[in-house]
Amino acid sequence: MIKSMTGFGRAEGIIKDKGYLVELRSLNGKLFDVNLKIPQAIKPYEFEIRNLVQEGLVRGSVECFITVKQNGSARPVAINTDLVKSYVSQMKGLAEEINVDDSGLLAAILRLPDVVAPSTEVADEDEWQFLKGLIGEAITDVNKHREDEGKVLLKELKTRILNIQNLEKQVAALEPERKKKIKANLMKMVRENVDEENYDPNRLEQEMVYYIEKIDIREEQVRLRNHCEYFIQILEDKEEANGKKLAFLLQEIGREINTTGSKAYDLEIQKCVVMMKDELEKAKEQTFNVL
Repeated sequence: MIKSMTGFGRAEGIIKDKGYLVELRSLNGKLFDVNLKIPQAIKPYEFEIRNLVQEGLVRGSVECFITVKQNGSARPVAINTDLVKSYVSQMKGLAEEINVDDSGLLAAILRLPDVVAPSTEVADEDEWQFLKGLIGEAITDVNKHREDEGKVLLKELKTRILNIQNLEKQVAALEPERKKKIKANLMKMVRENVDEENYDPNRLEQEMVYYIEKIDIREEQVRLRNHCEYFIQILEDKEEANGKKLAFLLQEIGREINTTGSKAYDLEIQKCVVMMKDELEKAKEQTFNVL
């Protein structure tokens, strides 16, 4: 089973006349990285929130938004009374000096910076336990999205690897004829450039066998088949697949394809190699998003 690293989750609820909203967005990333945007009231729980999100989502670039709204009663605020008194004293004196009406003085002062500030009240243990539950619901929602996208990724990756396997079968079918062509071309070059009495046929045969063995691609094809079979086995495994493991396997598949191409010296096999590389690149693009 594979999961995508992309997903969205949302959960909300009310406790003690406070409405909590948790939103999680996850995108692909090599490691785990979380960007937290939380209100001051739950800042003391920031470390625990990071741990909860990491344990639940494992890997990816994650954004976590938590908002708190006061419901059913006025939002608690703190008024800096000392600052208000200072402003009143100074402004009343100024109003008398310039002879202006000071009836709206208090309303004006309350709008000045630092006079009225949100309460520094911190969420209590009951609220924190409630919030933990919401975070868990949002994580579950994200993972459901990830599983749904994972099904699409599974189908796409399996198609790409099956295409590579089919192309490998074509290469295997072309291999016997390739060897015959190489041997025939070598013999032709020898006949055209060297007089028959000037070379030892037995030595020539030995050199040709050595050369053909050097450009033999059977080992590469065996390893390519094994890597592809293992890749599909991981995709179909019930346990959660590891995107890093799949990426490593694709590197090994690419190595065998490249070596086959460099040894081939055959137009039809080279065409198959080019198509295999195209399928491989498409698989790599999809693997970047596997959890």
